Amino acid sequence: MSADITVTARTEEPVPTTDVARAAPAARARRRRGRPAALLTPLGSLGAAIGVWYAASYLLLSPARRFLVPPPQQVLTVSFLDWTHLQPMLQALWLTAQVALVGLLIASVLGVTAAVLMSRARWLERSLYPYAVVLQTVPILAIVPLIGLWFGFGFTSRVVVCVLIALFPMIANTLFGIQSVDRAHHDLFTLQRASHWARLRKLELPAALPSVFTGLRTSSGLSVIGAIVGDMFFKQGEPGIGTLLDVYRSRLQSEDLFAAIILASLFGVAVFAVFTLVARLAVGSWHASADRP
Repeated sequence: MSADITVTARTEEPVPTTDVARAAPAARARRRRGRPAALLTPLGSLGAAIGVWYAASYLLLSPARRFLVPPPQQVLTVSFLDWTHLQPMLQALWLTAQVALVGLLIASVLGVTAAVLMSRARWLERSLYPYAVVLQTVPILAIVPLIGLWFGFGFTSRVVVCVLIALFPMIANTLFGIQSVDRAHHDLFTLQRASHWARLRKLELPAALPSVFTGLRTSSGLSVIGAIVGDMFFKQGEPGIGTLLDVYRSRLQSEDLFAAIILASLFGVAVFAVFTLVARLAVGSWHASADRP
């Protein structure tokens, strides 16, 4: 009997087609109703944050100390609207983005591969998973000097920091997804005498996709943090946004410091949003998360 099989989900009592026909428009209507709230909620929180920012600048600080928290319009005019200030930030952010994306790619490949290997044999999981946990719990700043000695103080070391920070969520989420496949589906593949490769390719990896993308979204944010941390400690070559943050802090350039923080935060949000969109497109409408507005 051929091992080239496809799992088809069946239920003992088929759902009437009329119920399915009613459910689809209802789900679409719920998503349409939820879209305005999904837009208004972030805008409301943004307005509240700006209000707190103004209060901290004008109510909590005296004019002599206002340079510690410059008001929003001052950050806008001094940093964002002045190209001589904005250009080096954008160039540094581009370098940091390259570091973060390369680190995320390497962490994703290593994490998925390690999770697949651990799912194949229990002894591999018992041998490798504790080291993955240790990698997550060791403070990255404690091993930064070693990374610099081993890999230099440039681009490579920054990528290594990103990989170390972003690796564990990929391993943990992918392994969880593979191990959470329904036992009945495994029994069906066993009855069909499917090979381990066919079971992995047609059952376990597709079923683990939601967990894999959850790990990707988590690791994407951590990779941005790792790139900024690497910029601060490995300063050979072109400066990243983390390098500029350290320079602005030492020079008390508060407006540029706030602007660089905002740019780095927006980049992290953009990366997270991109992977959220990719997850919805890849998983499709079959997973429960697709019903959320």
